[in-house]
Amino acid sequence: MLEKTKALATIAVRDTATARRFYEGALGLKPLPSPQKGAITYESGDTNLLVYESAYAGTNKATSATFVVGDGLDRTVQDLKAKGVKFEHYDLPNTTLKGDIHESGDTRVAWFKDPDGNILSLVNESSWDGH
Repeated sequence: MLEKTKALATIAVRDTATARRFYEGALGLKPLPSPQKGAITYESGDTNLLVYESAYAGTNKATSATFVVGDGLDRTVQDLKAKGVKFEHYDLPNTTLKGDIHESGDTRVAWFKDPDGNILSLVNESSWDGH
């Protein structure tokens, strides 16, 4: 029923002005025109990311959105670190941490949080089949 329907990541934030500085400034996302007050839609590749104000901001303990960055994962991590983004380190089974990047087989992923504590990740495209 929904197999041909576009899906988007939806992330709750406490304050859209703070979120705007992070998502536009640090991550470089471009906002789309939005008639919704308290919400910002960003374009990311051929998908969208909806950031909206909510009292439940930052309560999700799992990854809220993943950005597939091609094979430039190391460069993307370094660029974000230069903008003040701090990366998370997790102790995961069958995974090796090399710098800020977790490696498991061909999969390479780095996790970080937005100002509200929402968990976001970067993954290399060569390990991502989109399913």
